[in-house]
Amino acid sequence: MKSTTLVIMAAGMGSRFGGGIKQLEPMGPNGEIIMDYSIYDAMEAGFNKVVFVTRKDLFETFKEVIGNRIEKVIPVEYVFQELDDLPEGFEAPADRTKPWGTGQAILACKGVVNEPFLVINADDYYGKTAFKLIHDYLVSDKADSGKYEFCMAGFILGNTLSDNGAVTRGVCVMDKDGHLTGVNETGGIVKTADGAAAEDKDGNVVAINPASHVSMNMWGFTPDFLDELEKGFKEFLGGLKDGDIKSEYLLPSVVDQLIKDGKANVSVLETNDKWFGVTYKEDKPVVVESIRKLISEGKYPEKLYN
Repeated sequence: MKSTTLVIMAAGMGSRFGGGIKQLEPMGPNGEIIMDYSIYDAMEAGFNKVVFVTRKDLFETFKEVIGNRIEKVIPVEYVFQELDDLPEGFEAPADRTKPWGTGQAILACKGVVNEPFLVINADDYYGKTAFKLIHDYLVSDKADSGKYEFCMAGFILGNTLSDNGAVTRGVCVMDKDGHLTGVNETGGIVKTADGAAAEDKDGNVVAINPASHVSMNMWGFTPDFLDELEKGFKEFLGGLKDGDIKSEYLLPSVVDQLIKDGKANVSVLETNDKWFGVTYKEDKPVVVESIRKLISEGKYPEKLYN
């Protein structure tokens, strides 16, 4: 069986969660955090290594809360996403405070991840199905198309909304073969009586089909994707205007460009599992109750990894 790695992006600031480190908030009955359940599902699906993308200032806390426990059940490595970790010839603007986005986060894995890998967010619960679908895709033999063969979990929009505020989702556009042709990043999506809606650029409320497939930043890549990220990061930095301190180098944008350039096929693997996460502090009781329900249904043991 091929080796496969789970890469968890856990360097985010968590500003909408009230200033705390939302990725490390206890949610399960024994202090488990959302990542515990993702790692459990990944191991069950067949992944055999975990790489945490975190920050140096979080490292000791991170190891104490989750890393030291996880190292006992699966090989673990750490990489760091830092504001000043830039290619030669580039410097971070003096006024910029945050790192450079999800593309830079995964680029930090170069040299550490040399096998097919799955990318997830630390603060999202994805359900078991997507881990299994992506693992099986990554280890499967594929016909040589002359392109990169990547995949992503296609969640149903209606299964990914928060009761406590608007969310941003990448609404997927696909061809007849189930390949991704584009991702429309859509902010301000809210639950409505009819499903979902968001405001367009003119401020008009527009209904969105709740059955639409959306990206939740759950991607399956081959290791050569890291070379594309490295090349693209230099192009991104070179294209920034003076005084731009907010632009981010984002995974969906990189994937979108590879598709448009005819360099990648991205298979959308549909999952009907319900997402939950901690975008807002008010989401925490919902997550705690959702996990309790999953345990009562027998989806997880009361104590993980026993």
